Amino acid sequence: MAQSQTKTSSMKICQVLALPYPGRGHINPMMNLCKLLVSRQPHILITFVVTEQWLGFIGSETRPENVRFATVPNVIPSELDRAKDFPGFLEAVSTKIEAPFEKLLDELEFPVFAIVADSYMRWAVDVGNRRNIPVASLWPMSASVFSVFHHHELLLKNGHFPVELSERGEEHVDYIPGLPSTRVADLPTILHGTGSNEGTRKVLNRALECVEGVSNAQYLFFTSFYKLEDQVFDQLKTEFPFPVCPVGPTIPFFQFKHNSSSTITSNLNGRPNYFEWLDSQPNASVLYVSLGSFLSVSSDQMDEIVAGVRNSGVRYLWIARGDTSLFKDGCDDAGIVVPWCDQLRVLCHPSIGGFWTHCGWNSTLEAVYSGVPMLTFPIFMDQVPNSKRIVEDWKIGWRVRREVGSESLVTREEISELVKRFMDMNSIERKDMSKRARELKEICQGAVAESGSSISNIDAFLKDISQIHDSE
Repeated sequence: MAQSQTKTSSMKICQVLALPYPGRGHINPMMNLCKLLVSRQPHILITFVVTEQWLGFIGSETRPENVRFATVPNVIPSELDRAKDFPGFLEAVSTKIEAPFEKLLDELEFPVFAIVADSYMRWAVDVGNRRNIPVASLWPMSASVFSVFHHHELLLKNGHFPVELSERGEEHVDYIPGLPSTRVADLPTILHGTGSNEGTRKVLNRALECVEGVSNAQYLFFTSFYKLEDQVFDQLKTEFPFPVCPVGPTIPFFQFKHNSSSTITSNLNGRPNYFEWLDSQPNASVLYVSLGSFLSVSSDQMDEIVAGVRNSGVRYLWIARGDTSLFKDGCDDAGIVVPWCDQLRVLCHPSIGGFWTHCGWNSTLEAVYSGVPMLTFPIFMDQVPNSKRIVEDWKIGWRVRREVGSESLVTREEISELVKRFMDMNSIERKDMSKRARELKEICQGAVAESGSSISNIDAFLKDISQIHDSE
């Protein structure tokens, strides 16, 4: 049921429903987009629909007054264990939430003038069309990855899907409209060798269905920004009859609007200790290490990563997601380990000189916004093509390893040497990379500045739904 409903008879409320896929990497960008929407149009009401379990996770987080929560029942078993049975989790999301969502629509106090739904909630487009409510489908990965899925028949035609990497991984795909040439090995991992894995086939089929379902929406939103993938956006705009709108980066950049990262207090007790530690470090001297919140690397590989970073002598801030056992023996004075941090503020801190990342799309956008070069260590799905874009196309990072899924470990010696070279701010190679990262940072921040491309797209959408509201 909806929370904090406010009855009013003095005006007609323009309500927008936001429906994220139930995963942190989807919920965060959707919430950030909602905050942007209400910052541009304070008179709209956004109802953010999550499961009861996810409301327990995020219900206390700060949000504008006109962004309220509504819930659907916990119809999905073991949401916290989605990494153990991801195909089953995705199947439940695709089949068991639609009915309670429609029931919620019938019970809402105010009429709904638009739905913004994660593209992985494919059925939301059908619900909107049945009820004559316009739907904006929000794609949570890069536009490049969307285009790969959207044009997957070209991969089929050319024998590049499904494919065994040992046979054709080094071949180049140069025929997907709008995309730069890429190795088959750098396509999303879900496209590799799917024939023998039933779970992977199910996930892939769902992903392709979701991309296909976008065609029935009234808007296609991307969490990216136009100049980051301009050729892809230009192509997609020719293929869809409705607005294709990059509205990103959908990260919490607005927290810096009136304050700097060096002066903000995060809570009543002051700034976290890791910020005090960062304040005491030289500019661009710290490597920020975070391998994401969902999937991870093998324990043997993690041993090598920890030893390699520590042996490099480089200062580090490490997000260990609550597991600090690897750091208990032989701790050093070069770094600190914490279970969580305010990542964007950390990346924007002047002492951060690099980001070891799994290349999740949200983390990639935050690094681009902050102008921080990256060491890429992708694990799964879209992280692999994101790494390729970072390293080869934007040239703002280096790969830690070239091949994902390789059984051979990247050794601590290799990692130590790579980290030392990467964090050498005096090398010509590093200076050139830092310059490109700063240039992309300016473009990124310009997209969400007043009259920037993403803000203009958001304003156009709000104008459309406001006209629907005013006409009724």
